[in-house]
Amino acid sequence: MQIGQALAAAKEGESQMIVMMGNNLSLTSIILNGDPSIEHKGKLTCLDEQVKISQFYHCEGLLLCILKDDSRFVVCNPYLEQTRWIEPRYSHRPYGMDRFSYALGYVNTDSCRSYKLLRFIDYYYNAPEKQFFWYEVYDFDSDLWTTLDVTPHWRIAFCNTGVSFKGNTYWCAAERNVDVDEVLANRLICFDFTSERFGPLLPLPFSGGHHDYTTLSCVREEKLAVLLQHDESNPYELDLWITTKIETEEVLWSKFLRVETAGFNSYVPFISGSFFIDEEKKVAFGFDERNRQRVIVIGEAGYLRVLDLVGDFGDQSCKPDLCSYVPSLVQIKQPEGGEREEESEYGEASI
Repeated sequence: MQIGQALAAAKEGESQMIVMMGNNLSLTSIILNGDPSIEHKGKLTCLDEQVKISQFYHCEGLLLCILKDDSRFVVCNPYLEQTRWIEPRYSHRPYGMDRFSYALGYVNTDSCRSYKLLRFIDYYYNAPEKQFFWYEVYDFDSDLWTTLDVTPHWRIAFCNTGVSFKGNTYWCAAERNVDVDEVLANRLICFDFTSERFGPLLPLPFSGGHHDYTTLSCVREEKLAVLLQHDESNPYELDLWITTKIETEEVLWSKFLRVETAGFNSYVPFISGSFFIDEEKKVAFGFDERNRQRVIVIGEAGYLRVLDLVGDFGDQSCKPDLCSYVPSLVQIKQPEGGEREEESEYGEASI
């Protein structure tokens, strides 16, 4: 099915998602009107069938894909079926795992957007002599990597993936000198792709502890949302906030939703990884931590629905992920002298 056709035929109340399951990316839709339902549309075909994806990051219609069996990265526009392959300077994967964190962002210029990729590794231990960090940026225009002069006063846990917002990227973080056994993430921090610098630590709307799970999402490219959950030691709080003001050095929050999970009897919903919200319908949804082929929909007054994903998702050993998707007409610039992928017409990109 073509992405353009799928979006044109979207029903009222239907949201489109990019879902990663089984090392593949797929287009999925969820309908929230009346009794909610979910539909698996099919795999994206802008990448070769043999490519296995271990992580992906979304930036306004573009996807940065980290591969399972290849040290290179690929940025793709699924709607235009364009791709760009990027070679890292260093491909070290300790114990066979990619321990780097990534972000895709851009700088607004007079004529267009100039895209960049942030890559960093930050091993944090309470003993300063055991710490190691390395930050670098790849510029799509120059096709060059630059090492950043960074001395982090923050700590970003590897499990906390960043969220792209208006060209910059935000993470849940903590002060670096705070014991990791006490606080995992109780602040917000922004990387500004224009200045290639991190901003100050900004407040989250709660005081979090080590047993709190926090994750970010983007709301229609207009706001950020943050989700707070407790682990099994206290599973009866699940709260969401959205921003009323968001800049690199200032953020204000408003409570969006509190889910009283104590009323769910033996089943307590726990959202795994990414989530997103429908602000109008006052609901949030994400993967079920206990069953990776289920999506939880939660709302006010004890509203809870569990939807089964139906489709061939292949290997289920990798952790699933999702993001909302709106097609983009942004052209992916190719390196000078490099081969350009054949471009299809806007309505011909398929999945």
